[in-house]
Amino acid sequence: MADMQAGIGPFLGVFLLAHGWQSGWIGTVMTIGGIAGMVMTAPAGALVDETTHKRAFVVIPGICVLAASAIVLFSQEFWLVALSQVATAIAGAAIGPAVAGITLGLARQAGFNRQNGRNQAFNHAGNVVGAALSGLLGWLYGFTAVFLLAAAFGVLSILSVLMIPRERIDDRAARGLEDDIDTDGKASGFRVLLDCKPLLVLAAALALFHLGNGAMLPLYGLAVVAAKQIEPASFVAITIVVAQTVMIGASIVAMRMAERSGYWMVLLISFVALPVRGLIAAGYIDEWGVYPVQILDGVGAGLQSVAVPGLVARILSGTGRINVGQGAVMTVQGLGASCSPALGGWIAQSLGYGPMFLILGGFAFGSIALWLAFAPLLRPACARPPDRTVAGPAESMA
Repeated sequence: MADMQAGIGPFLGVFLLAHGWQSGWIGTVMTIGGIAGMVMTAPAGALVDETTHKRAFVVIPGICVLAASAIVLFSQEFWLVALSQVATAIAGAAIGPAVAGITLGLARQAGFNRQNGRNQAFNHAGNVVGAALSGLLGWLYGFTAVFLLAAAFGVLSILSVLMIPRERIDDRAARGLEDDIDTDGKASGFRVLLDCKPLLVLAAALALFHLGNGAMLPLYGLAVVAAKQIEPASFVAITIVVAQTVMIGASIVAMRMAERSGYWMVLLISFVALPVRGLIAAGYIDEWGVYPVQILDGVGAGLQSVAVPGLVARILSGTGRINVGQGAVMTVQGLGASCSPALGGWIAQSLGYGPMFLILGGFAFGSIALWLAFAPLLRPACARPPDRTVAGPAESMA
């Protein structure tokens, strides 16, 4: 589902730039969509916790993402583009918690870390293939071909999700209720999210990180395209392929590190990668700079793609609110990511791309400071996950 979920999103910035948009307005329209997704993510997680039809929360949003992407191809009016981004964000808000819930329902808590690591490795591999094909087809046939490719992957993704047998997803396990705890079937209330200090620290650290990280890829693409006048679709594809290829390895490394020593160091390394990335992006705005910049993006995002869902599932195990927790953390994380394009776009328009990358990279120092300051609180929560001694109801299917 990687290419289906992305649609033309990664190519949106250069697509609008080619149609006469300035960086500030491009960042603003991305932020509008990001805020809509941020608002909807926690409610979507709550619905995933409650529903017994988790597959539908992947199928229906996927269709909506593709429909919204089609709007952009036919009209570049500001409010239509903004509306499409809002629709895409709202639909996509359910996919993350839904996939986490399905994975937990199949593999249970004991197998979640390893299966989530596999999921993320294949997700990044899907992004690599999708981006490479999108860049090639976009170069040969234009942006319409990028959308048609996403639609084709969408059909295959829906078929894949429907191939997961409904009865093999344990709905109690999917929300964090194992058979040996809370056997009355009642789940803890939403207050568990506010009462959980490690979860709040995690969310705050991720919000700062994504405030700097969210705009790095699209604005770096804009900077190089504007400076070098290179072919935009193929260049954006290169940025995605480089980052996502590294993410495949990083997600596997994160899974192994978590099994040995827990999640704390995994996340600290991911935070450190951003300031270095911002420094390099500011100094090398050319087609060759994409490689170190996007390799570091792959390190940070790949580590977090495994560590964040795994840590939330571990912190909230037994509460019955794991997917609400996933949604809540994604919401606060999305607050940073949604503000990043507008912030970065207007900084770039005022001060230039170089200072903008330095400022964005600097936000991660706040994440690092939080992570180190609250280490005594976080380390027990981030400790090594339990041994995989309990097989999920569909271990062979997982």
